[in-house]
Amino acid sequence: MDFMDAIIEHLEKFNRLLVSTHFDLIFGALINLLLIAVLFKAVDMMGLKLKNHIINRDGNSQLTQFVPILDRILKFLIVFFIVASFLQSHGYSVSSLITGFGITGLAVGFAANATISNIFGTLAIFSDKAYKIGDYIIANGVEGTVEDVNIRSTKIRTLDNFLYIVPNSSVATGNICNISRAKKRRIVEVFTLTYDTSDEMLERAIKIVEEILGSNKDIHSDFVVFLDTLADSSINIKCIAYAKTKSYNELMKIKSGVILEVVKRFRSEGLDFAFPSTSVYVEKSGN
Repeated sequence: MDFMDAIIEHLEKFNRLLVSTHFDLIFGALINLLLIAVLFKAVDMMGLKLKNHIINRDGNSQLTQFVPILDRILKFLIVFFIVASFLQSHGYSVSSLITGFGITGLAVGFAANATISNIFGTLAIFSDKAYKIGDYIIANGVEGTVEDVNIRSTKIRTLDNFLYIVPNSSVATGNICNISRAKKRRIVEVFTLTYDTSDEMLERAIKIVEEILGSNKDIHSDFVVFLDTLADSSINIKCIAYAKTKSYNELMKIKSGVILEVVKRFRSEGLDFAFPSTSVYVEKSGN
């Protein structure tokens, strides 16, 4: 309140210099309008420079969405203070206006609490550079591709083609997993063989998987293939490899290609895949 009163007091002194007759009243109003226009122009120039600075520094055009909001706030304050000082200089009390402005601002503040939270959430997302449009993320329990990020929310398209609109306040206060930032994507697959597979064929099966992974140009060379477990119905061979992609769709294509090639090679080598089964042994009676 003291800060606002001080601004109005200085502007009021300026207006008193202009007011003595009706002509001076009109002239004073014109001067104030000119002052508003000049200050508006200055705000516009500042906004343009701020946009260019943000883009040149971060290359993040999304952050520039906040510049128009800042412009509107500054222009509103300019109009409020100049009009209040003009009225005060002409004998009108603006204390009730200031009080009303404070009460109204308080009410609007409560009503706009969610909006303000979302704005701060958006600022946190942009400042942390958590994700951008096109990234595949997991945020607030939603997994998918980011289609849009605005001041209020983030739009995420899931693999089921559902569009989720998630408030940025929820995203910013939760854990964000940006899968697109992974340097490489892991592939883990288990191949099950029947228990009647010979020792030589088990070794051959491991060798086949290694050959397939080693010859795939989309797979990093640091893969591993090993005999994993003796399960209830199968002998399990496990492979862990890393694909040279950040895209989820590309990962699925690479993984599918590897599995398809393993199936073809196993079948051509006479290796049988196991499936859940139960063996029943019937004891013969002594009769």
